[in-house]
Amino acid sequence: MPLIRRRKAAEADRAPSSDEKLAQDASEDEDRKKKESSSKKKKKSEKNKWSCVDNCCWFVGCVCTIWWLLLFLYNAMPSSFPQYVTEAITGPLPDPPGVKLKKEGLTAKHPVVFVPGIVTGGLELWEGHGCSEGLFRKRLWGGTFGEVYKRPLCWVEHMSLDNETGLDPPGIRVRPVTGLVAADYFMPGYFVWAVLIANLARIGYEEKNMYMAAYDWRLSFQNTEVRDQTLSRIKSQIEIMVATSGGKKAVVIPHSMGVLYFLHFMKWVEEPAPTGGGGGPDWCSKHIKAIMNIGGPFLGVPKAVAGLFSAEAKDIAAARAIAPGFLSNDIFRVQTLQHVMKMSRTWDSTMSMIPKGGDTIWGGLDWSPEEGYLPRKRRQRINDSQASSESGTNSSGSQAKVNYGRIISFGKDVADSPGSEIEMIDFRDAVKGRNLANTTCRDVWTEYHDMGIEGIRAVAEHKVYSAEAVLDLLHFVAPKMMARGSAHFSYGIADDLDDPKYKHYKYWSNPLETKLPNASDIEIFSMYGVGIPTERAYIYKLSPSAECYIPFQIDTSFEGEDEDSCLKDGVYTVDGDETVPVLSAGFMCAKGWRGKTRFNPSGIRTYNREYDHAPPANLLEGRGTQSGSHVDVMGNFALIEDIIRVAAGANGEDLGGDQVYSDIFKWSEKINLAL
Repeated sequence: MPLIRRRKAAEADRAPSSDEKLAQDASEDEDRKKKESSSKKKKKSEKNKWSCVDNCCWFVGCVCTIWWLLLFLYNAMPSSFPQYVTEAITGPLPDPPGVKLKKEGLTAKHPVVFVPGIVTGGLELWEGHGCSEGLFRKRLWGGTFGEVYKRPLCWVEHMSLDNETGLDPPGIRVRPVTGLVAADYFMPGYFVWAVLIANLARIGYEEKNMYMAAYDWRLSFQNTEVRDQTLSRIKSQIEIMVATSGGKKAVVIPHSMGVLYFLHFMKWVEEPAPTGGGGGPDWCSKHIKAIMNIGGPFLGVPKAVAGLFSAEAKDIAAARAIAPGFLSNDIFRVQTLQHVMKMSRTWDSTMSMIPKGGDTIWGGLDWSPEEGYLPRKRRQRINDSQASSESGTNSSGSQAKVNYGRIISFGKDVADSPGSEIEMIDFRDAVKGRNLANTTCRDVWTEYHDMGIEGIRAVAEHKVYSAEAVLDLLHFVAPKMMARGSAHFSYGIADDLDDPKYKHYKYWSNPLETKLPNASDIEIFSMYGVGIPTERAYIYKLSPSAECYIPFQIDTSFEGEDEDSCLKDGVYTVDGDETVPVLSAGFMCAKGWRGKTRFNPSGIRTYNREYDHAPPANLLEGRGTQSGSHVDVMGNFALIEDIIRVAAGANGEDLGGDQVYSDIFKWSEKINLAL
C-alpha cells in the first residue's frame, strides 16, 4: 500500500505534457475571447440605447445645422434673387413708391415728423437693480428681446412702473431710444417705420429733415413732459426743422397711440407754461402743414378693455384654449399672464385707449352703429361722404343680430338676449375681501386678489357691460390703476367746450372733449386699413381656478354658425385693421370734425383714406405691399405714396379726397352726437 501511494503521488506531481499545455492555453484563450466579445456586445448595446436627452440634443443639433445652412445660402445668394423668383411667379413687381415718384420729379420739400405708437418704440436701461448687471444702455424693449428669456422676472421688474405714481420705481431708469432707429424696426426683420423712411429717402429725405418723436410709451402723456421733457423737445425740434427748411411747415405722421399723443401735444403746445408749452394759439398754424394719422384709435379700442380686464385678447385666448394652463402657469413656474397683467397695469398709457364717448358712440345693450354688419370679401371704393355700400353685398342669407354694444357679456345667452330680459345685479355694492386661498397659491399679486370670491362673483352676476359700464367695471376690479388713469385721461363727451375745466390736460387726448387748433390751413387725414375682422365685443366666463389666477377669461368655446359669422373663439368682430375698428379710426374725420363743428371751430379740412386689405400672394412677398393690418399697413405702397405726395407739397384734393371702402359714413350718421 505505501508503494502504491508513492506511485500515485509521483503521478500527481508529474508535469503536464506539452500537448495538454497547448490545449489548456487554447481553452483559456477561447474563454477570454468569449468574455471580451460579450463585453463589447454589452457596451455596444448600451451605447445604442438613446435617452430622451440624446434625442433632444440630436434634434436641436439638426435644427441649428439646417438654420445655419439656410442662413449661409441666404447671405450667399444675390440680393436680386428673391425678387427674380417672385417676379417669375407673380409677374413684374411695381416700383416702390419712392422710385415711382422720383421718376415723376417729386423731391423732398416739407420736414417730416414721425410719432410712434404704443410698444413700437425701443426702450433702454440707464439704471437698474443687481439682476440687470451688464445691461446698461441695452434695449429692454425692442430688438431681440433676449433678456425676456434669460431673466424674465428681472425684465418684468424693470419694465414695470411704480403702481402709485406711474413713474420710475426707486433705483430703476428705463428711457426711450432716440433717433430714427428708435422705431424703424420693432425687432430684426419686423419693420415698423423702416419702409416709409426708405421710400422718403428715395426722393431726397435724410435725417436732417426727418425726425422720430420717440417717447416712453408706458407713461401717461403729460408725464412724458414731467419726467423727460419730451413734449418740449418735440416742440423745439419742429421749430428747428421749419426754420432750417426755409419756413416750410412740417408734415406730422402719427401711428396708433401716437395719434392720441400728438392730439395731446397740440393742446399742450398752445397752453401757457407751466402746464403747457407756451407756444400760443397760432403755433400749430405756423408750424404744421398736415397731420396724417395712421391707424388712429381716436375713440379707443375694445381690445384695450380685454387687455386690462383679463390680460388677453383674441389671439391669446385662442392660444390658451389650445394649451390650457400654459400661459397661467408655465413649465418655468412663472405665471405669465399674471406677470403681464401686473406689469401692463402700471403702464398708464394703456388707459388712453379705453373706449371714449360711452354708449352714445359705441352703442348700448340693444343697439350699436355697426348693427347689421356682415363681412365682405372685397369692397368698392366710395368717395361720396353721403353714400355708403350696402352691408353684406356678397353674403347669402341673413345673420342673427349681434349686440356689439355689449362689450363684455358673461355667456352667449346673455350676449343674444334682449336687454330687458337680462337680470343684472349691481356689482358696485359687493363686499370685497382678500381670499385666504390665495396665500396657498404660487401667484403674483394682482388687484384681483383683494376682491375676494364675493367681489369676483358680483362682477360675473352683473352679466353684461356696455362702454359706460366698462368704466365702472375697471374702477371696481383695478382701483389703483384707474385712480392714476382718471388723473390723466377722460372718456366722456363735453357738453360745453368753453367750460374752464376742459383746460385740464386729462381732456386733451379725447377728441370729444377738446377743440382742434385754430388753424384752418392745416389738413387732417385719417388713414387706416379695412377688410380685416377686428375685435369689438367679448363673451367671458369665470376661470375654473379663480381663487389662484386671473378670475375671468374669454370663453373660446363659442363659434358662429357659419364661416362668415362675426363670432369666433368667443370674440365678436367688425370691420377694421385687426386692432382698431373702423368706427374709432374714421368717425372724427367722417363726422365729428367734418366741416365747422364745435370740435373743429376753424373748419380744418379732414379726409378719410381707407386701404382695403389684400394679403401677400406668396411667402416671398413678406408682409405684403397691400396690407391693411394695423402695423403692416406701414408698408402699404398706396399709403406710402399718399404720404410722399403730401410731404412733397400735395394736398388732400390732389390725392382725390376721401377714399372709402367701409360703411363709416353710414355708421357715423347713426350716432346722435351734437355738433
